[in-house]
Amino acid sequence: MPKSYLSKLVDGVRAGATRRQLLQRGGALAAAWMLPSRILGAAAAPHARRPAPDGSIYEAIGVRPLINARGTVTIVGATRVLPEVKEAMERASREYVQLDELMDGVSRRLAELTGAEWGVVTSGASAAITVAAAACIAGGDPDKLAQLPDLRGLKDEVIMPRYSRTAYDHAAKAAGVRLVEVNSREELEAALGPRTAMVMVLAGRGSQEGPLSLKVIASLAAPRAVPVLVDAAADELVVPNPHLTDGADMVAYSGGKCLRGPQCAGLLIGRRDLVQAAWINSAPHHGFGRGFKVGREEIMGMLAAVDAWRHSRNHAEERRTWTSWLEHIADRVTEVPGVTAEIVQPQGLSNRTPSLRVQWDPARIPLNGTDVEQLLWDGEPRIAIGGAGSFLPFPPSTEPIIRITPYQLEAGEERLIAERVHAIMASPPRKAARTDPPAADVSGQWEVDVTFVSGTARHTFALEQKAHELVGTHYASFASRDFAGTLHGRDILLRSSYTLQGVRLNYTFTGVVSGTTMEGSVLLGEYGTAHWKAQRRGYHPSGAPPTA
Repeated sequence: MPKSYLSKLVDGVRAGATRRQLLQRGGALAAAWMLPSRILGAAAAPHARRPAPDGSIYEAIGVRPLINARGTVTIVGATRVLPEVKEAMERASREYVQLDELMDGVSRRLAELTGAEWGVVTSGASAAITVAAAACIAGGDPDKLAQLPDLRGLKDEVIMPRYSRTAYDHAAKAAGVRLVEVNSREELEAALGPRTAMVMVLAGRGSQEGPLSLKVIASLAAPRAVPVLVDAAADELVVPNPHLTDGADMVAYSGGKCLRGPQCAGLLIGRRDLVQAAWINSAPHHGFGRGFKVGREEIMGMLAAVDAWRHSRNHAEERRTWTSWLEHIADRVTEVPGVTAEIVQPQGLSNRTPSLRVQWDPARIPLNGTDVEQLLWDGEPRIAIGGAGSFLPFPPSTEPIIRITPYQLEAGEERLIAERVHAIMASPPRKAARTDPPAADVSGQWEVDVTFVSGTARHTFALEQKAHELVGTHYASFASRDFAGTLHGRDILLRSSYTLQGVRLNYTFTGVVSGTTMEGSVLLGEYGTAHWKAQRRGYHPSGAPPTA
């Protein structure tokens, strides 16, 4: 029989079809996180695209589609929606319905499917956390609801164990509460009081075991009538629900992860009175939660996803398929000397998918993980793994390791991934090492003006230099953090990172030193880019914060 388009494409890749340079010459900003512009495309990808019957709707507007080997990450589109979910959403769009009546009917069905007292569809897991917090503060009282997020006279604290602090804390803080961090049973007991609206727990190892497990937290919160909410956004929807069994009052899930429902939908299940109050505190009702709108299409699509999870999906077969894809990739990439691969089976309920850990000898293949991620991202077809494409809110990977996640792939895409990674490993691009000595000594204090897409801020750098290595402190608007970087010739690179209190701030400054000034671009991680210009001031070798 004639070969399919995909088979021909894979054959072309193996034959070494036309290649191009993956990274064109760019500014110093790109060089900070990506491969240097000197790297040529010896391992670049062939000009090949996945088949699209009607053409890509994204390419029609000049946007590149991608193969998602990264997982259910929002920035790359999250989940691959189930066919039955699409059908339910399309059918729901044909008729109108009163949304309170709709949610009441859906809630009863969700209770049957999940074993919880009640359930509602929200506009995502983050929204579920926000409206759950509002429910714990205002209940179903319209007067209190109208006051939010002004919490004068209302309960205004949410307690969180330290292991639960993440960037998603903002979902609770949006309701106006102050977060109280605890790290022991004694601290939790002391923190629980008349101002406590709820305790919020992140599902994971910390919630399952240890001195502040969910069971321990619930045993202390329940006698004080303090509700407990579990953020289980990426968890599998197990029945009976393990979090509710361990004492949680409410649990939040994402629709755009393993449930393969609408990306802009989520679930809140649990105690009937609180879940109903959360619905009252969200759209279509007016007030604080009006912006957390979920349409009739997403509501029915989410219900279809939960129904499919319980009744029609073969989870064991899905995992076998994902594992077989990883085995194919592993077999192909390990043909390259110095490359090893290991399939890692998941632990726990969150992001429960196997993954492939590919590692290589950097003496043979002089690339780090971020280099390979970026080569895959810039190639054709574009492949997303790790932090490529969104610059995860963590520092770049300097280890010779990448990880491939299969559970949002389509059949056949694993072959493209295997060929692309093999090509990179078999013929790695070479980095030109910087050997030019520093053209200046930048030790000292610098006043820095940062110009964002909207607005400006004054930061301060306190730097110490030893040859081409730089260390110091970055004093920014929110918090200070350590600096590390280099100076080769006049080209400066500085990185700072702050990842405490549920905050993820990673800045990469690149630019040029010119006498008493420095200037360039700064990569703000997931927040885009900005321009910076620095003027030398005094120097504080003690590392003390600068004075005004």
